[in-house]
Amino acid sequence: MTPPRQLVVISGKGGTGKTSVVAGFAALANGAVVADCDVDAADLYLVLQPTLGEQRDFSGRRQAVIDQDACTACGRCAEVCRFDAVLVSAGDEYDIDPIACEGCDLCARVCPADAIAMEPVVNGVWMVSETRFGPLVHARLGVAEDNSGKLVTLVRSEARAIAEQRDLPLVIVDGAPGIGCPVIASLTGADLVLVVTEPTVSGRHDLDRVVQVVRQFRLPFGVCVNKADLSRETSAQICAEAVVAGAVFVATVDYDPEVTRAQVNGTDVITHGGRAAAEIGRLWETVRATITGPQKGSARDA
Repeated sequence: MTPPRQLVVISGKGGTGKTSVVAGFAALANGAVVADCDVDAADLYLVLQPTLGEQRDFSGRRQAVIDQDACTACGRCAEVCRFDAVLVSAGDEYDIDPIACEGCDLCARVCPADAIAMEPVVNGVWMVSETRFGPLVHARLGVAEDNSGKLVTLVRSEARAIAEQRDLPLVIVDGAPGIGCPVIASLTGADLVLVVTEPTVSGRHDLDRVVQVVRQFRLPFGVCVNKADLSRETSAQICAEAVVAGAVFVATVDYDPEVTRAQVNGTDVITHGGRAAAEIGRLWETVRATITGPQKGSARDA
């Protein structure tokens, strides 16, 4: 059986329209698994309106826990903790601040009474839900929990496994914005990367940074300038720079208020309709041809 192809959609910054593009692709794919790997702000479910699946706990780190019966209140843990995570009560009872603790394990190593243990912490939940377009694998982090990339890797792995089980040819990944660890976890093993940007100074700058990351992995990539008519001059500069950087295609999508109306109505832009829906449809045809067929160099879809 041919393994499913993986399309990863990312952006150098938040707010470029990446998730709206992914939702449109899900509506057009006619059978694909969608993975929402932007787990810090997993909003894809808002427009895909899935039937939520069973929540499963995710643990990505460990936290120190003090056994009060074994603790001798020697204070050694408080001395070595550089995160000030050890709390001392008025009665000399020692405890751990769960927010401040980084799970470094040093306090457990130096405790002479072996009163400190490192225990797994539930950082969030993940689930497999069903949408009108197919399965959606998504997650939600707990309050103040950080995303190390482990949860992103879990979501992608489950999405690929489901695609193989159901014999679906494509996994569409809504990746995290930026260039950090969650983005790297989103990119690993991708067959094609689509970078969505906007014609602004910050959009152009962050596009350059994220393209450098993609090129480090030697992955084929395309660039889409969303809301391109806000600055035709900047859009043209971005498209030209993307071709020089090695993009296999560049595309533009003009600003359309119907995209916002679709979000307000809790649906994807393709189902809602509008000028942007038609342009995203043309972008999808370019993406589909690129990810399924041989790459013949750069092509412009303006």
